Amino acid sequence: MPGLIGKKIGMTSVFSADGKNVPCTVIEVGPCVVTQVKTKEVDGYEALQLGFEDEKEKHLTQPEIGHFKKAGVAPKRHLAEFKGFEGEYATGDTIGVDFFEGAEFVDVVGTSKGKGFQGVVKRHGFGGVGQSTHGQHNRLRAPGSVGACSYPAKVFKGMRMAGQMGNERVTVQNLQIVKIIPEHNLLMIKGSIPGSKGSIVLIEK
Repeated sequence: MPGLIGKKIGMTSVFSADGKNVPCTVIEVGPCVVTQVKTKEVDGYEALQLGFEDEKEKHLTQPEIGHFKKAGVAPKRHLAEFKGFEGEYATGDTIGVDFFEGAEFVDVVGTSKGKGFQGVVKRHGFGGVGQSTHGQHNRLRAPGSVGACSYPAKVFKGMRMAGQMGNERVTVQNLQIVKIIPEHNLLMIKGSIPGSKGSIVLIEK
C-alpha cells in the first residue's frame, strides 16, 4: 500500500461538528524524499524507497553515503519502501502530508512500548488462581498448570507464560483521519497508535 513515514508527536483532542470531544494522535508526516525508484525490470518489483529526517554523514556507513549520493539527495535517517503509488515519481521528488488529501482512513504501523519482563496477569490478562486464605500468600498472580501429567509430558509450544512484553511491530487498521495541516506537515487521526512520543511510524492509505 502507498504511504509515508512519520513521527508520533503526541495526543490531543478536538471537537467534532456535532460537539463531541474526539481524542486524536498528532503525527508529523514527511516531507519524505524519494531516494530510489524500484522497477520490475531491475529489481523484480515496483516500489518507492522514501527517506525521512536529515542525518549527518558521520553517522552513516560508506555504502549508505554512496546510496544517497547516487540518488542526489541529502542523507536521511529513516528509510522505508512502499508499493502501489499512482503516477510517476523520480529520484529526489518530495512527497508531503497533502498526499493523504481525500483519504478517509489509514493504517498505521509502529513499534509498541516495551514493558520488560511481565507476568501472565499483565501480559495475557489472566485472572490469577488460588485463594487468598488457607495458607496462600504468594500465588495470587501465578499462571497455574502449564502442562499435562503423564502424557504427552511436555509443555506445548505457544503456551501463554510470563516473558518479554511489548517492543513489537504493531499495525492498527482503519484509523479515521480527523484533520490535515499541510503548512506544518501534521496529520491528526482518531484514537491511539502504537509507540511512544518521538517514535517512527509508517502511515499507509
